[in-house]
Amino acid sequence: MKTTIDGISGLRKQVGAELGRTDWRPMRFEDIVRFADATGDHQWIHVDRERALKESPFGAPIAHGYFTLSLVAGLFMELLELRGFKLVINYGLNKVRFPAPLKEGARYRLVLKLAELKDVQGGVEALMPATIEVEGEAKPACVAEVVYRFLA
Repeated sequence: MKTTIDGISGLRKQVGAELGRTDWRPMRFEDIVRFADATGDHQWIHVDRERALKESPFGAPIAHGYFTLSLVAGLFMELLELRGFKLVINYGLNKVRFPAPLKEGARYRLVLKLAELKDVQGGVEALMPATIEVEGEAKPACVAEVVYRFLA
């Protein structure tokens, strides 16, 4: 279920709150390979299934860290129904960590919070902690402080 946010005043009411959690979804080998093709990063721990099973400490192909991070953008739009904004832009990141691998076949989801808002010209800037959790794992695959600008 999406969290509806009506304009800047609605966003202000959400400061300090969890904005939601997506449904679990599987990390598919085909998606890992497509990301490798798009970026040119074909390191064997990502794209060589046989070698990963035999030699990798992870026991399976793993998603690239930057692939895992990039999942936040699409999942963000699954969680939120935004009304009353002219534009919402990804303004960048403050911190990013990859505490654990996201393995082929594992299920993951996004947990998104709104930590703080500050006024900027034409709108507000939001600091949103984003976590890519892995089902059944103690550590997440990605923890990031994402910065979005919401323009009225």
